[in-house]
Amino acid sequence: MIIDSHVHIFPEKIKQDRSNYFNNEPEFKLLYDSPKARICTIDDLIASMNTFQVDMSIICGFPWRTPELTKQNNDIVIEAVRKYPNRIKGLACFDAAWNGAADETRRGIDAGLCGAGELAFYLSGIDTTALTALDPVMAVLRDMGNLPCMIHTNEPVGHYYPGKTPITLEQIYTLARTFPDNKIILAHWGGGILFYNIMKKETKTVLKNIWYDTAASPFLYDSQIYDIAVDAGVADKVLFGTDFPLLAPDRYFKDIDNSNITPLQKEQILGKNAALLFE
Repeated sequence: MIIDSHVHIFPEKIKQDRSNYFNNEPEFKLLYDSPKARICTIDDLIASMNTFQVDMSIICGFPWRTPELTKQNNDIVIEAVRKYPNRIKGLACFDAAWNGAADETRRGIDAGLCGAGELAFYLSGIDTTALTALDPVMAVLRDMGNLPCMIHTNEPVGHYYPGKTPITLEQIYTLARTFPDNKIILAHWGGGILFYNIMKKETKTVLKNIWYDTAASPFLYDSQIYDIAVDAGVADKVLFGTDFPLLAPDRYFKDIDNSNITPLQKEQILGKNAALLFE
């Protein structure tokens, strides 16, 4: 089974003309101002899934600042889950700083969504203000079945790209330590914090409820990242995620095939880990 754990979909009207949605949405403009930044609908996703034999996708919208846009995008996700119950699961997405974030989390879960994400702090990093904003959302997720939350992270060094946040490994570590009982998916390999699972003291306990997705991996890391994840002891915590439509699944399949992981580890990463997390 192949499960893509990181996919974004939008309403058709935003795909047709994104320029109408840049006002008061600096994060959306940051990521999608370039016409090369692709936007897809659920129909685009299903077509890609069929092409690349992806069995299930975990989808989300965008963390809009505008509450109306947030609800509209989440409604599109909810509709997709209902239309394709055997192929689509969804996450509630929103700006965590919105005072309605916890209620929107609850609304989404009541409507059939299986967690929250991709939550992002593109302009600030995961600072103290961000952690405070996340607290009521994390409480809802714990109370409603300890459902997972996917959070945008990125490596704190290297080349710049739109969406690369001013984040530090210490901030990511503090996130895990602040919410030790929540299941947290760190997008984009957790900015590299998975490597610290090999430390002898503290880190294994702090990171025990952390998962790592592979979104954008072909842009960021050599294929040996999969071998390193295995060496770090987190093969059971890595989730195949494409960030579609950023990249198609076959780009990831190539990297995985070029790694030295075993067939069992490949099965874990491509779907078994996600099946357990989102069961």
